[in-house]
Amino acid sequence: MKRILVIGAKGMLGRDVMERFCSSSLYDVTGWDIDEIDVRIEKDTVEKISCLRPEVVLNLAALTHVDECESQEGKAFAVNAEGMRHIALGASKCGARAVYISTDYVFDGQKGRAYVEDDPPHPLNVYGRSKLQGEHYVQELTKDGLIVRTQWLFGKHGNNFVATVLRLAREKKELSIVNDLRGSPTYTVDLANVLSALIQCEAKGVFHAANSETCTWFEYGQSILEFSGITGVTVRPISEKESNRPAVRPPYSELNCQKLKQVTGMTLRPWSEALKEYLNSLNPGGGYRP
Repeated sequence: MKRILVIGAKGMLGRDVMERFCSSSLYDVTGWDIDEIDVRIEKDTVEKISCLRPEVVLNLAALTHVDECESQEGKAFAVNAEGMRHIALGASKCGARAVYISTDYVFDGQKGRAYVEDDPPHPLNVYGRSKLQGEHYVQELTKDGLIVRTQWLFGKHGNNFVATVLRLAREKKELSIVNDLRGSPTYTVDLANVLSALIQCEAKGVFHAANSETCTWFEYGQSILEFSGITGVTVRPISEKESNRPAVRPPYSELNCQKLKQVTGMTLRPWSEALKEYLNSLNPGGGYRP
């Protein structure tokens, strides 16, 4: 039985990870969030981890609001980068493996096809730069660290694009959604299964993990309304430039997940199938209805 420490256990991904890991006889799981550990404080973080002596430390703590990171660069780096450094130091002190969740936003989206793990990063925004620095700390401070890049997360335990579209559809008759950014929406339940598989096979290095197939945010929004049975709401495609958001996003950030398949045998289902399951979970027995 592996002793697992999950940091960020009350977040959207964290709650699904805790549910997945706690349901397995393979793990002895401890979950901490901001009330138990502030990863920005080096001394406390190192001491608390080394005293617990886990075998694996899974870091899900992050500042993920991309536009907020632009105006709070210091906080973004304190949590996403330095927080990972402190966790890596604590993990190394007690011989634990460090696992870090990173992002497609470490890339600039100019490649024109899916990114593989060895492609050179070139982040366009503060969020991407802070997460890339966190990756560097894992690689510099641990011998067998695991970095899992993912993208466009949605899940039932936190705010996300799906929840936003459903809320706006109750308030407005027309939604404007960006149609020139493409990626793969990824369900936190599926990502939790990936993390379990990678930890079980003691994988190390960098892996990409996302639900299969791609869409634009506009296509994603249309699917949310369609699968939810919501009518009478028009979705208007706009450009990223028209959205006037502070952070620059990569236009095409699909992640190639072949390495994950080779190591674990896993290929994640299409995002549309995962989305339908998520929507049904909001209203079991009848599909989602606003």
